[in-house]
Amino acid sequence: MRVWIDADACPKAAKEQVVRFALKRQFDVLLVAGQPLSKPAFACVRLIVVPSGPDAADDYLVEHAVPGELVICSDVPLADRLVKKGVAALDPRGKEFDAQNMGERLAVRNLFTDLREQGQVSGGQAPYGDREKQAFANALDRILTRLARQA
Repeated sequence: MRVWIDADACPKAAKEQVVRFALKRQFDVLLVAGQPLSKPAFACVRLIVVPSGPDAADDYLVEHAVPGELVICSDVPLADRLVKKGVAALDPRGKEFDAQNMGERLAVRNLFTDLREQGQVSGGQAPYGDREKQAFANALDRILTRLARQA
């Protein structure tokens, strides 16, 4: 099994959590980024730097991740592409993307994009705190267990 991470936007704490799970459960972690990043010095972790450009990392993830694997990403359009391909997707705050919630998640994302462009909403997500870390760890455990059973 492999877990892919859209590493440019993923919080460090979430990446560290995935690596801890990988060491315990013996799977590979592939960090995909548009720029060189530091990576943990474990054999199970690999950094893939893609050429810079719009959606280059997203395109790489969609092209290389396969059903039975998990991608950690916060990009809703990327998650939609992955889910349509049969790849599990999880955001770093512990919310799983699936066929049942993708329509709603895309609609909310588009609404907030429009509101930001009109200047009616500003700012981004709340800080990544203990609550988000715990929700992510719980969801990660649940999805990895499900994927292991399906394999």
